[in-house]
This record gives sequence, structure tokens and C-alpha cells, in this order.
Amino acid sequence: MGRGSADRRRGSVGVPAAIVSGLIAASAFVFSTLLHRRGETVPMPRWQTVVSDLAGIALTVALAGVTALGVLLAGEVLAVGLQGLELPAVGGGILIGIASALGGRFAFGAGVGLRTNDLAQLVLGYLVIGTLFAMITAAEPRWWEHNFSALGIGEGSWAFNGTVIVAGLLIGTVGAYIGRDLHRLLGDDAVGRIAWVVVLWASAGLALAAVGLIPVHRAQFAHNVAAFSTIALFLLAGILTILAMPRPPRALTISTVALLLAIAAAFVLGVGYGLYSVTALEVIIVGLGLLWMTALTSALAELAPAASRPSGRETLLHA
Repeated sequence: MGRGSADRRRGSVGVPAAIVSGLIAASAFVFSTLLHRRGETVPMPRWQTVVSDLAGIALTVALAGVTALGVLLAGEVLAVGLQGLELPAVGGGILIGIASALGGRFAFGAGVGLRTNDLAQLVLGYLVIGTLFAMITAAEPRWWEHNFSALGIGEGSWAFNGTVIVAGLLIGTVGAYIGRDLHRLLGDDAVGRIAWVVVLWASAGLALAAVGLIPVHRAQFAHNVAAFSTIALFLLAGILTILAMPRPPRALTISTVALLLAIAAAFVLGVGYGLYSVTALEVIIVGLGLLWMTALTSALAELAPAASRPSGRETLLHA
């Protein structure tokens, strides 16, 4: 399947459509941000402005990646379902225009006002899209007998590895937005605690990106360390976020305890008793973790004010 998919891509409009759509989505987000939130960072101290700008840059790259990968996945599905179809130049241009319009519309809306829980849902959707594309284009059709890391080996490995890298960037961006919401809720007195929350989320994102940057066949030990570190840092960052919230909803606390128990049970049943494969275990852990992250960010969005809150601290380390 991998070689056939590669051949289809070389002769299709999918790749140029993905590139153009990704660039237009990034441009639409930048334009919308400048149009609607140009003066948002003016009253902020320099360190807060830098954090906000870095989050915006990361989100711009991530939106381009999400859009491009979505177009590539749609192209692969159409190529399989409509084998032999050849479009003239006008038809290909129309498809590129449609894909660019859809991606640009979504990115423009994100620039108007993107909430943290919207970003968390974007992470979930992006990982689903990226994983499906990697599965369709996998060089080894029986990759699932090993684990998801097997998708990052051989021809077409860029799909899985690239997806994981951009997902890591998105996780780090989610952490920056979580820090923003906590600051709006708690103020400057809690900046020290909030900084640790942001650092842990950023570390989880870096660890996830390392999973894609270090394919399993090149350095298995380092790859596995990055994978397990991602899970540990992800959970630790989430728990610290809940502890930083002044009034965490009871439902969120219960769901957090349930998540930890479910992950522990999944490890025992999968690894200890061998009831299912490593791939299934990865699906369970990642799926539960991402769903829990959307619940966490939704609860935080309900508590945090919507208005921007410039910090009164001239530096991040000292008041």
C-alpha cells in the first residue's frame, strides 16, 4: 500500500494542494490576528509579550500543518475511492481553491479568538487525521502487529513522524494558553505556580516531538524514553494544572482519578495479562489522555475570564 500511495501522490494534485492550503491557512491566521488582536500585547510587559508571540508563531505553524495534512488525507481517500480519475488543470485548480478556502476560513476564525478548549480539540482532531494518513500510506501494512512507532519506519515515515512533531508543538501551545487562562483567573500572585505548569506542558510537547524526531529504528532506547516521558509529563502537567485552579469542578477531579485508574488498569491487562496488543494499549492511553485534556481545558475556560489580563510584573522571575 505504501508504494502505491507514493506513486499516486507523485502524479496527483494532492501535494501542491496541501502546500498551498497550508500556506493560505497560516496567512489567514496571521492576518486575522493582526486585524482583531493587534493591540492586545501593547500593555503587557516584555516577557508576557514574548510568551504570547511565541505561542502565536507555534500556532501558525501548527495550523499550516493541520490544514496540509487534512488535504493530503482527503486526497488519499479520494484516490482510493476514485481510482483512475484524472482531473484537467481547471478541475485541479478548483479543488485547490476549495481546500484553501476551507483551511483559510478555519484559520481566520482562530485568529479572531481561539479558546484553550478549542485548541485542545484541534490537537485531538489533528492526531486522528495524521494517524489515519500515516496508516493509509504506511510502507508496512502489518505495522499494527508491533506498535504505532512502526508507522515511523520506511517509505512514507514522514507522515507519522511529522504528525507527532507538530502534535508536540500543539501540546506546548496548549500549555501556553492554559498558562494564559490561569493568569487571567489568579493574577500575578500565582505567576510562579503558573510558570511551572507552562514548563511541564512545554516539556510534554518537546518529549512528544522527540518521538517523531528520533524514529524507533534509529535509536530505540531514546525513542522509548521520549514516549514514556511524554505520558508521565502529560499527566503531571495536567495534575499540576488542576492543583493550580482555585475551584476545580468536582466532575474534573473525579474524571482525573478515573483516568489514572483506567491507565493503570490498561497497563496491567495489556502488559501483565496480554489481553491485547501494544498498539491497542497505545490507543487506549492516548485516546483517554486527549479526551481528558479537552475536559480539563473546558473546565478551565468556564472559570477563566475572557478578557486579556496584562501582568504588572516587569520580569517573570521577580515581582
